[in-house]
Amino acid sequence: MSIFIRFATTILALGLLALPVSSKGYLATRAEKLPELVLGTDNTGYEISQKEYKLETGKAYRLKIRSTGAKEYAFEAPEFFNFIWLRKVEAGGIEIKATNVYELEFENEGEAEIFFVPIRPGKYKFRARGLEKQGVFGHFIVE
Repeated sequence: MSIFIRFATTILALGLLALPVSSKGYLATRAEKLPELVLGTDNTGYEISQKEYKLETGKAYRLKIRSTGAKEYAFEAPEFFNFIWLRKVEAGGIEIKATNVYELEFENEGEAEIFFVPIRPGKYKFRARGLEKQGVFGHFIVE
């Protein structure tokens, strides 16, 4: 191999290394704040503030779930929770860093905020266990 070819190859390689890299960055920064999900918005305790959330895969979100304390709510979304990257859960002034969440149980008035990135498209049901017949359920629609 001639010195000229080695020199040209080295210059070309160095030039490629100097090109700017296009990257969207860390997925969990600047999480979009979703409308708060309030459980028990009426006198019976069976109404909820949101029945549907439209989300995109690969986009960071934060969702505050708040209980009015009208009922005991065991918030579940098992299929959805299996297909998100969970960054953290904040509740009671504490940050909980975990890889998955099974259920958020509200025995009294309180709130928790989840920070996550959906990773699989689909329509996923969320519910308060045992209160579905009374209408305490909705859907996450991930595109």
